[in-house]
Amino acid sequence: MKLALQLGYWGAQPPADHAELVVAADRAGFDTVFTAEAWGSDAFTPLAWYGSMTENIRLSTAVVQLSARTPTATAMSTLTLDHLSGGRFCLGLGVSGPQVVEGWYGQPFARPLARTREYIDIIRKVLRREEPVTSDGPAYTLPYAGDDASGLGKPLKSIVHPLREDVPIWLGAEGPKNVALAAEIADGWLGFLASPRTASEFNAWLDEGFARPGARRTREDFEVAFLCQLHITDDRRAVLDAYKPFTALYAGGMGAEEKNFHAEAFRRMGFADEVEEITRLFRAGRKDEAAAAVPDEMVEATAIIGDEAYVREQIAEWEAAGITMLVVTCRSVEEIEKLATLLD
Repeated sequence: MKLALQLGYWGAQPPADHAELVVAADRAGFDTVFTAEAWGSDAFTPLAWYGSMTENIRLSTAVVQLSARTPTATAMSTLTLDHLSGGRFCLGLGVSGPQVVEGWYGQPFARPLARTREYIDIIRKVLRREEPVTSDGPAYTLPYAGDDASGLGKPLKSIVHPLREDVPIWLGAEGPKNVALAAEIADGWLGFLASPRTASEFNAWLDEGFARPGARRTREDFEVAFLCQLHITDDRRAVLDAYKPFTALYAGGMGAEEKNFHAEAFRRMGFADEVEEITRLFRAGRKDEAAAAVPDEMVEATAIIGDEAYVREQIAEWEAAGITMLVVTCRSVEEIEKLATLLD
């Protein structure tokens, strides 16, 4: 089992302590630090900053949104950061949802799995640098061949030679088809709102992907990283209650009401009735009531909260479910140092 630090994306202002947390995580032996993006700060720029302050910790996005950049632009950021960090960069990708893709980026959301496959294929062509990059589409055509094309576009090969031709690519995925795709074409799966309680389901989805012709990895060399609200505490009640607004937001308030992938993830865990009630309250603006409607078990499904003995026991259960990395959020250097002792 490995530990990773999730910094997420910025709120209204840049966080003041993230650099301090990353340096502490590097010193404590955390495997990876992740940054994210929504519709504010981007995921790449902070990693360049933090990479200059650290020596060993891997730097990864979780996740870069496909529709924010063309695949060649993402490949450029990937090879640049990999050089700057001395080969410590990993690329975490995700499709986001229709509200963001169409509302913020002005791109169509349709056919997300096909677009993901095509996107990763182009990135790998850029990094291999074997020949000028071309793509027949349909989502990404290189050279561009639309009705308004100048006809002057030509296939190009990256000016910069990559430090590594095979930078790890991880996919953020929640549904069965997307998880199977991650096992088939990626180097790891970034599980969000995923839980050991559904291990039989998600391991079956992974096995489907591993069994496909041409799959890149096997179970033995594939990363399974789960976001986990991990807290060592003697006041379990207070921590559970503190996470209920977060759970209510993702179960009832994220995305469009008729297409909330996070809500579907909670339904697969067995909380369909709870999700319906939480959504009704949240969409009516009754957010406090929505949080109060979240049962303890719904928080516990994606969290490990308790005293040290309980936490160690639960980590062993998550590992037995096939999870290789716990991605945690920390608010202080002391918390990072305390969590690091769990894997001694």
